[in-house]
Amino acid sequence: MLRTRNDQPTLWESILPEGLLRLPDELARVDALLDDEVFFAPFRAYFDPVFGRPSIPIETYLRLMFLKFRYRLGYESVCAEVADSISWRRFARIGIDGRVPHPTTLMKTTTRCGSEVIDQLNEALLAKAAEARLLRTTRVRADTTVIPANVSYPTDAGLLAKAIGRIAATGRRIQAAGGATRPRLRDRSRSAGRRAHEIGSRLRLRAAAGNDEALAAVQRGTRELADLAEQAAHDAQRFLATANAALRRACTQARRLKESGQPDPVAGRRRGRLARAFMT
Repeated sequence: MLRTRNDQPTLWESILPEGLLRLPDELARVDALLDDEVFFAPFRAYFDPVFGRPSIPIETYLRLMFLKFRYRLGYESVCAEVADSISWRRFARIGIDGRVPHPTTLMKTTTRCGSEVIDQLNEALLAKAAEARLLRTTRVRADTTVIPANVSYPTDAGLLAKAIGRIAATGRRIQAAGGATRPRLRDRSRSAGRRAHEIGSRLRLRAAAGNDEALAAVQRGTRELADLAEQAAHDAQRFLATANAALRRACTQARRLKESGQPDPVAGRRRGRLARAFMT
């Protein structure tokens, strides 16, 4: 049986000081918002209006779930916090001597209603916000296109190949900006991609045959790819030292020209290109 409202306030609420009955500003605004009957409508399809065991009051359930997601609490934690706080009890519409719902009750209600109720609640909230002119629905854009795709799990060979390619791409940007013209950074991305492709073929062969020879070939290919990555990292260290020296020379030249009162726009642009290449 569906229950939307909790029982009337008890005598304890009437004798408590006014300061204890006042809600924090945020909770007061949410309390006024959730007091609308429109938020009870999505639950009516899941509960009989007359027969059956009485449900948890929907106004209490909505407020408890707001506290759960607002403060990132678990079901057990939010019930314990509400039991120990007078203001949270007032917000959840639970009397001072009332019983806080068990965590499993919240779990079962959430499972029973599912995601459809959440979608309907979001639509009701959007409609109220638009009615109150808190947002302009004509400017809301939602793209719900979903394209299925296989999950690409990272592998050692794939990560090594990507690292080698990234080192080569960064070196090309630095050289294009005018830094480290000598020595040139060797591009090993094609060799790395070829070995990674061979490892993938061996993995498929291993899955089909399951023999030790395919496993040994995969391990050998991974070692070769690791050696390539080590060589690329070593070359990148030398290349970076040369590029740093070029950047220091460009900065020194630009500073000297500025001090002499003869600024050189070419040197300034070169220094800017080098700095951007290092940052990317």
